Amino acid sequence: MKIKWLGHSAFHVETAKAKILIDPFFTGNPAFRDEERRDATAGLTHILLTHGHGDHVGDTVAIAKETGATVVGNFDLCMWLGRQGITKMEPGNTGGTIHLGGFSATFVNALHSSAQITEDGVSHSLGNANGLVLHFDDEPTLYHMGDTDIFSDMALIGELHQPEIGIVPIGDRFTMGGAVAALACQRFFKFSTAIPCHYGSFPIIDQTPATFVAGMESASTKVQTPQVGGVVDV
Repeated sequence: MKIKWLGHSAFHVETAKAKILIDPFFTGNPAFRDEERRDATAGLTHILLTHGHGDHVGDTVAIAKETGATVVGNFDLCMWLGRQGITKMEPGNTGGTIHLGGFSATFVNALHSSAQITEDGVSHSLGNANGLVLHFDDEPTLYHMGDTDIFSDMALIGELHQPEIGIVPIGDRFTMGGAVAALACQRFFKFSTAIPCHYGSFPIIDQTPATFVAGMESASTKVQTPQVGGVVDV
């Protein structure tokens, strides 16, 4: 499995059977490099969304229309995207699992909000925020936490799914900060690899993963902090 960080919470995950974008926030993402777009969308099979905020839905509509990739998200969000011309979708909701050919995606809880404001100033709720647990046929289980704070039911996610790779928001203000994220990883999971995200993109969130890295110093988990565009092989 190859996992490429594309800035903020956007990741490209490649296995022998799938090419997946998670939360493809490209346009307007100050951390994203435009030269990454071609490789990120070439041969794409799936787009997975944790929740409906613009910095996570990002370029989903344009990429899905361009590539024909299947969009996976909560029901309310998928119905919203359907009104924008997306027809190839696999909607789900918290607790549900969708089998996608070579891997499955399970929607789990996240403590966050999920909405967008349209040009008329109306805020539209787009379902609950989620994390996504991806079980692959021949690869380690991956848990993208989405945007979230720590919560005690993370223990159940660890027990039920035993994820080996954690993609963890650490930027503070809108998600848990690095110290709390490190506590979550060590108290509730046995990750072999943890990859921090949701930092370094906007000035009002943490710019480096230093606090998270320091909090994980005593853990057996390997913390990977790639540069934007960098690849983690697991």
